[in-house]
Amino acid sequence: MANSSTECTSIRPSRGWSLASLNPAPDLTGLKAGTDKDARIAELEAENQRLRSIRDALIVRVESGASHKPAPYAAFEHSVILAEQVRERTEALNLAMDELKASNKALSRAREEAETSRQRLSDAIESIADGFVLFDRDHRLIQTNSRFRSYWRHAGVPVPTPGAHIETVKALAVSSGLIVEEHSHEEAEGAVFLLSNGRWVQMTERTTREGGRVVLYSDITDVKNSEMARRIKALEESERWIRVVTDHVPALIAYVGADLTVQFCNKVYQAWYGRNGVSPLGKHLEDVHSDDFYQRLLPQILEVLDGHSVTFEFEETGERGGQRYMLRSYVPNRDETGEVTGFFVLIRDITERRKTAIALERAYDDLEHRVRERTAALTGLNQQLRQEIAERSAVEARLREAKGEAEQANLSKTKFLAAVSHDLLQPLNAARLFTSALLEQSFGPKAEGLVRSVSTSLDDVENLLGTLVDISKLDAGVITPDVTAFDLRDLLNNIAREFRQMALAEGLRLDFVPSSAVVRSDSQLLARILRNFLTNAIRYTGQGRILLGCRRQSDHVLLQVWDTGPGIPGDKLTEIFQEFKRIRPKGAQADKGLGLGLAIVDKIARMLGHDVAVSSVEGKGSVFSVRVPLGELQPSLPLPHNEVPGSPDNGLSGARVWVIDNDLAICQGMKTLLEGWDCRVVTAVSAEDLASRVAVATAPVDLILADYHLDNDENGVDAVAVINGQRSQPAPVLMITANYSNELKQHIRELGYLLMNKPVKPLKLRSVLTHVIRR
Repeated sequence: MANSSTECTSIRPSRGWSLASLNPAPDLTGLKAGTDKDARIAELEAENQRLRSIRDALIVRVESGASHKPAPYAAFEHSVILAEQVRERTEALNLAMDELKASNKALSRAREEAETSRQRLSDAIESIADGFVLFDRDHRLIQTNSRFRSYWRHAGVPVPTPGAHIETVKALAVSSGLIVEEHSHEEAEGAVFLLSNGRWVQMTERTTREGGRVVLYSDITDVKNSEMARRIKALEESERWIRVVTDHVPALIAYVGADLTVQFCNKVYQAWYGRNGVSPLGKHLEDVHSDDFYQRLLPQILEVLDGHSVTFEFEETGERGGQRYMLRSYVPNRDETGEVTGFFVLIRDITERRKTAIALERAYDDLEHRVRERTAALTGLNQQLRQEIAERSAVEARLREAKGEAEQANLSKTKFLAAVSHDLLQPLNAARLFTSALLEQSFGPKAEGLVRSVSTSLDDVENLLGTLVDISKLDAGVITPDVTAFDLRDLLNNIAREFRQMALAEGLRLDFVPSSAVVRSDSQLLARILRNFLTNAIRYTGQGRILLGCRRQSDHVLLQVWDTGPGIPGDKLTEIFQEFKRIRPKGAQADKGLGLGLAIVDKIARMLGHDVAVSSVEGKGSVFSVRVPLGELQPSLPLPHNEVPGSPDNGLSGARVWVIDNDLAICQGMKTLLEGWDCRVVTAVSAEDLASRVAVATAPVDLILADYHLDNDENGVDAVAVINGQRSQPAPVLMITANYSNELKQHIRELGYLLMNKPVKPLKLRSVLTHVIRR
């Protein structure tokens, strides 16, 4: 019995021992709804089979051990333990199966909800009025809507299938002809396309959270059509103002195309060449002029079509039979490729000048004849010699008097041209304001090209007229230097910034060496010298670079401009400073200058007492220099109110500006330009007119913009004084004038006003407005 008891005790499980401790059941609570059902079932079946094997092994062990354990109680005890372990394993297996079924149901519901969400998303995409395209993170096509697919079907092109790469779709759209035109802009939200069906669409792209891309194509055809209509109307208005300007110029002005038809002419040209009241517009030059006269003009016409500017004098017979001497100037017009597309015609009546020259020539011939007679008579009597000497003295006195009168007449002409610069610049200033307003609008390629051509032509007219006025003012002595000591830093920085973009546009590199030297000169006139140097350097340098810098030399500073141009022959170095003299390298294209830039430099340098020098090596380049004495700055003062900052800003929305100008065209042009910058503008021709339009004493205003020359012997300074005299707080003032005198500049500076000379530069005007609004 003892042995039986011992055997029974040896197979009795110890405390805490069970079947579960031999092979614990897997943890089913960690299963997720998303686990694959079949794999989980296979895992549970394998676990169940393993438990059965353990159970059978234990039963066999118990039964086999019973032969050695005669005690019935031990066998019963083992059977009870084994049954309990089997029951626990069965319950665990049933619980796992229930959890698996619940997971399968949740997974089915999730799939149904996902399918419902996908269908709703498809319906929402399909309801979008714009074309919709969705790409994955690899830029492969996932989904499109019917609107996008309709673009392709209308063009007869197969619709891209899912999986196509975005670059393949773009290339197919262009190669198939679906996209006719593409327009893009840095500031625009997306590219704009013209499709083969004549509709305009704007493309907008967004990146998804997963790195994919959503593309929308919005139909903007109606917007484009409305915008084009506005542009055409603005262009027609600009053309009308150009005609107004040319019709008031006392010269014959026309434009002739490459086919020799008159495409534009002013009223003076039309009145002179309008035979029998029929306008020459649209006619061939051969039909405008007589056969003989056309044949005389033909060599000059062929020369200008070859790209050369020509000026010549011809005697003409008018429709009523009167003979007039005409000075003709033909200037070629080139497109962006340099090809001559036509030429400008400027004809001036010089009949009176020619008659005066003929009369002087006859008088000179008569004088020479009389001198010869008197000389022959000198061999006679001594008395006759004395008498002849007296007569010659009288003649010389008359000649000196005639010479003095001629010089006085020339000086009067120069002063007259300098004095009427205001009237000459008024219509040009108006045209510049309108074209500047047009350039800030968005046009189609053709309309924008026309506007740029108009602006370029106005720039050329402005440069030529400004140069002529400057040389006339210098000759007349109406410009006097305002010499002060100033730091070169700001002057050189501004000039370098201004010309660096011009150089880049010509494919050149402009290097700049800054300097903080203090010099004594007129800052504006010195800047004009450097600008003329740089303009010539850019104009005549085909490739390479340009350098602007300074050299200190004891009590002077040498300001220099170096270039890598073709150079200047040694025998031409002094000739280039003469008026209307230009040295053009062989093979170089003709330019639109008058040859006055260096002549102006020479006159300004003489006025300031500065030395100008030039050295050059043919084939390597040239260097132009001006010597300026060093100076000493006065104690620091606050920034004058009439200093204009250099960088514009866009914060002009809602700025209130009052414009006073006696020229209605200037008023309208300024209003158009300022309203294009979102300003609120009130225009008037006088202070009284302004008072009738706005309550000047109480109405808020950010700036009063006034022309100095007004009607009825009034000026802008007095008009502004009347306006600010009625206000509790004076308004800031910007005075605009074509008067360059130092007296007026000093007077306006003492009043604390800003000053700007005509013609007004829109970018500089915007800088002034921004400066005033900030302050």
